[in-house]
Amino acid sequence: MISGEFNSKGELIFEIGLIAADGDIIPVQALLDTGFTGYLAIDNQDALSLG
Repeated sequence: MISGEFNSKGELIFEIGLIAADGDIIPVQALLDTGFTGYLAIDNQDALSLG
């Protein structure tokens, strides 16, 4: 299981291991990028039905 933490910007940071050509594993911090911008796009008909 992967565990991580949120940074001060609310981004999810977790550690992954990069495998080098010689087999060495290099741990690095990674950012989970979902592409979410804080806005939700929905169809007009759905927005109208929600009021």
